[in-house]
Amino acid sequence: MIRRSTTTVEEAVADAHRHEWATVLSSTVSAARDFDLAEECVQEAYVEALEAWSRDGVPHRPGAWLTTVARRKALDALRREQTFRSKLPLLVEPEDTDQGDRDDDAAVPDDQLKLIFTCCHPALSQEAQIALTLRLVCGMSTTDIARAFLVSESTMAARLTRAKKKISTARIPYRVPRADELADRLDAVLTVIYLLCAAGHTAPSGDQLMSEDLVDRALDLTRTLVTLMPREREVQGLLALILLTNARRATRVNDTGRLLPLMNQDRTAWDHAAIDEAHQLVVEALREGSPGRYTLQAAIAALHATAPSYAETDWPRVLAFYDRLLAVWPSPVVALNRAIAVAMVEGPAAALPEIEALERDGRLVGYRYLPSTKADLLRRLGRHPEAVAAYRTALDLAPNDAERQFLATRMAEISGR
Repeated sequence: MIRRSTTTVEEAVADAHRHEWATVLSSTVSAARDFDLAEECVQEAYVEALEAWSRDGVPHRPGAWLTTVARRKALDALRREQTFRSKLPLLVEPEDTDQGDRDDDAAVPDDQLKLIFTCCHPALSQEAQIALTLRLVCGMSTTDIARAFLVSESTMAARLTRAKKKISTARIPYRVPRADELADRLDAVLTVIYLLCAAGHTAPSGDQLMSEDLVDRALDLTRTLVTLMPREREVQGLLALILLTNARRATRVNDTGRLLPLMNQDRTAWDHAAIDEAHQLVVEALREGSPGRYTLQAAIAALHATAPSYAETDWPRVLAFYDRLLAVWPSPVVALNRAIAVAMVEGPAAALPEIEALERDGRLVGYRYLPSTKADLLRRLGRHPEAVAAYRTALDLAPNDAERQFLATRMAEISGR
């Protein structure tokens, strides 16, 4: 044991939460045979660590310590409830499975990735798979998951409850899928990692623009997935997309933490090694024809990343890729981003009707980038009073301090304050 100060202990627990959560949860699930019970026991283990590590020192292997405590709590709970097999959902196959099952379990080498594949069970709707995985495995709050799905927190909480109830009533067996079953769950797994990266790219709350640990985790998971499934083009597309968006990490805010839009970022400070790696992945993926949504998003990001300047971006080609993306992924968010490209190619007056159509559509109610995009178009058209109103709406929806400060500054500039 290494004795540490209270602050250091808190940092050690936070670090263990970032890096050991999936491993600890995976081991505890195998003992508890129930995700709710396992999650509760793991959370209790982290709470206990704060007191124990302050008293006894931080263990040399924090993950092993947490796993031991969490498993013990799970086994104690099961002993107190002798009838748990009939009252709790059986989520993991018994440990005395044959060697073939153990070999399949080893087919997914990363503990967190293993849990993601396990949670993405085809008996649940894909939305339920993704939401449960983000909640249980990635540790995202219900509020943040609701924001990712563009629904209210109460709606998402109800969906999570229904999904868990279905697991319980149907006694769905949860196990790591066999190697030949991975492809059937791949789309849900990619969506989980994509949303994890999106939550890290723009933090859902707080004073920081990014949650860098979430982006790093998404990048690591995608690299592992590429190793596991090297011939899956969309896996490569997602890796390229994450590399390209993350390459701008150091330039997205200035020294005081103020948000810098793409046009104001120092392109010489971007991670050009990551951009080159991603560009090669995009070229290879597009060469095979009929690209999916992650490859197409990566292609758009590559055009931004390789342009000499914001003004020299190949906007007509960006718009063409958005047309293709909208065809394979008819999402209102894609339509919103396409409207931004329309504004760059044809002018803000051409894009504004598309934004107003999305407002009438209603699916982006509460999505902060809809009013902020409208505000920017109105600002460029010189319709300042309307722009101020739209900025105010966006400001009310902005989840983190960096975005709020940026929107407030824009609103003050055009209102003469």
